[in-house]
Amino acid sequence: MNSFNFLVTGGCGFIGSNLTEFLLSQNHNVTIIDNLSTGRIENISEFRNKVNFIEADLSVKGDWVEAFSDIDYVIHLAALADIVPSIVSPSAYYESNVNGTFNVLECCRNSHIKKLIYAASSSCYGLTDEYPTPESANICPQYPYALTKRLGEELVMHWNDVYGLPAISLRFFNVYGPKSRTSGTYGAVFGVFLAQKLSSEPFTVVGDGTQTRDFTYVGDICSAIYDASTSNVSGQIFNIGSNATVPINRIVELLEGPITYIPKRPGEPDCTHADIRKISKELGWQPKVSIEEGIKILLDNIDYWKDAPVWNPDSIKEATSDWFKYLKNN
Repeated sequence: MNSFNFLVTGGCGFIGSNLTEFLLSQNHNVTIIDNLSTGRIENISEFRNKVNFIEADLSVKGDWVEAFSDIDYVIHLAALADIVPSIVSPSAYYESNVNGTFNVLECCRNSHIKKLIYAASSSCYGLTDEYPTPESANICPQYPYALTKRLGEELVMHWNDVYGLPAISLRFFNVYGPKSRTSGTYGAVFGVFLAQKLSSEPFTVVGDGTQTRDFTYVGDICSAIYDASTSNVSGQIFNIGSNATVPINRIVELLEGPITYIPKRPGEPDCTHADIRKISKELGWQPKVSIEEGIKILLDNIDYWKDAPVWNPDSIKEATSDWFKYLKNN
């Protein structure tokens, strides 16, 4: 098998560190660019000596641009995530997710890479009523994070059209797995639940818990990125999901523990469900890890979340006050 040079932006983050480990297992060379604002250097500690790590902010041009000179494939994962901070500080999200993507695109255009893979978000669909949701569904972002990720995707597709930059955008649905974020921001459900489980605190379930999500295991995300990178396909947008939906109540049942219910939030869909027929047909990709298997892996690695913040209804209410303030009419 040929060995290629991959550049992973955000490689110290949740998906990025899992992807880097996967690429190394395939005997590829990996360069990581990460500003460590949300990524953790500890996430790559086991293979730090096998990668070229550059600490840099992609929204600010600097010497990091030189890292693109000998790269075959660029996987652009670096971004600010989470809903509430994007409502509070939209400018930071625009700088990171839009300007940062623009800078990466220009580096790719000037370096003649084989392909760019952009990590887009299913949040671009907003409150859709199409299930499973196809790539052709209406785009209706509900908050700045979703909007900035969509703007980044539009830039990528535009550079593909105008400059002939080989690129694919992958819209991820509800990614979970080892090394998911443990930051102080209230966000991803599994990070919240696992910290609560470690502290023997009740799981804070939004609404009545019957809402369903297309939880996609990070290992399946990595294989989709790899398949898209090494394919002959370009200029396409693909959904990446698990081909199933799971109620939140089923998640807490698998995690095992007491539950406390908190108010439903505006701007959140009752269901997320990816239509993955397009990528299955064009790239032959299929998810492999069931929610039961994925949660078992999480529980086997639960100590990772031992230092994560433990949320309760009161702290969540305070942290999400701007959510209700600005999205109340959605």
